[in-house]
Amino acid sequence: MNLYLRYFDRETLVSTVDEAIDFLRDIEEIGMDPDLEADIREYVASDVFYPKRYKIHPRVYFIIIKTEAATMQDFKDKKAIHPVEDEGVIKRPTPVVSRLNEIRPGWYEGSLDFKRVLLIPGTGKFQYRDTQFVARVKAASGQDCYERIVDYLRDRVDERSQFPSAKGKNFRFTYLGKAKQL
Repeated sequence: MNLYLRYFDRETLVSTVDEAIDFLRDIEEIGMDPDLEADIREYVASDVFYPKRYKIHPRVYFIIIKTEAATMQDFKDKKAIHPVEDEGVIKRPTPVVSRLNEIRPGWYEGSLDFKRVLLIPGTGKFQYRDTQFVARVKAASGQDCYERIVDYLRDRVDERSQFPSAKGKNFRFTYLGKAKQL
């Protein structure tokens, strides 16, 4: 594995951490010290393949990238990008935000956690209470399900009640299936 280093217009591709540290020592502004050297050695020895950025001054950095490229031209042509292993990768479910606008007409069960304004009988004052509302609605998408639930609640709770965003963690929906056509 090689290391690509860049500080403004100075750049190099080296094969060892010692060569990288020597390159950085030649740049006065960086001010190589034992702590920085130890951190660079730790980064190179780790399994992390993300580029590492080191701050020199406000808005001034140098960067180190681990690469399989044998030459600077290979690196610039992106011929040696580190491959991502498919083995052991846990496939995550599609994020709710991307499923929210997916058009899929049918029945949905939506759950909404919102702040409901309620009157306290003894004092005559109002307070916010966390409230969960669950409903099954006929809708075209997750977003449509959210809008139908909120429209229903707006007519039935105090207007000062606060509803969360459809994209947040306080709204969940499940597609139950297609609606029967009459």
